[in-house]
Amino acid sequence: MRTLSMLVGATLIAMLSTASSFADSGFQSVDFPTVGGIQVRADVYEAPNPAATLILLFHQAGWSRGEYREIAPKLVEAGYRVMAVDQRSGRSVNGVTNETHRRAVKKKLSTNYLNAHEDLKAALTYARKTLDAKRVIVWGSSYSASLVIRLAAEKPADVAAVMAFSPGEYFEKDKGSQYVSGLAKNVAQPLFVTSSKKERELVKPIFDASPAEKKILFTPASKGQHGSRALWSKWPDHDVYWTAVNGFLKEYAPAAPAAE
Repeated sequence: MRTLSMLVGATLIAMLSTASSFADSGFQSVDFPTVGGIQVRADVYEAPNPAATLILLFHQAGWSRGEYREIAPKLVEAGYRVMAVDQRSGRSVNGVTNETHRRAVKKKLSTNYLNAHEDLKAALTYARKTLDAKRVIVWGSSYSASLVIRLAAEKPADVAAVMAFSPGEYFEKDKGSQYVSGLAKNVAQPLFVTSSKKERELVKPIFDASPAEKKILFTPASKGQHGSRALWSKWPDHDVYWTAVNGFLKEYAPAAPAAE
């Protein structure tokens, strides 16, 4: 009996410790179905206002939702709900393993960039239906920056705004050299595009193709960075990126519209 009591006590302590750690992390990890019979892994960061605009965050090549461990809490501080998603095309970053990729590999599914688009669509559906998000901003990094442009073009009624960090014609081999620019022609939602300084000429044709009346192309005066990592505090120019991001969000995609 004493051994059983000790075991139960130890289990309870472990459970409480896990719960405390979970609470301190600021997010809840969730799974939801996608094409191929696998579950997408995502981290949901809730805001004080449950009706706030939700930002879907998608990572760059070879990485995971860990790309946003520093970024997501700052977006929550600004009033947004946030969900950082693992796409099947990726691996790990900042000590966070890409669970969607691991599951896809286990099932011997293709994990190329274009296949990952199914995971973006599944995330949007989960945000709209399960999380009951009335307004969703889609945010991509590198290859996923191009995929969020595709998502916004395909789902205009479900996407309130688009934020693309270093988009490009990453699917040229399969779709041609102007595929993403062609998709951008159907993106009329508020659009934010940024990149490193040297990438400006690559992202500008995509930005210019969009008919959006509310759009910003931000290029730093400094060298800058590729993808969303430009916002990491380790970079000396991260603050100028944040100024541009916050300016766009406040003006064109607020956490709560003025009417609320």
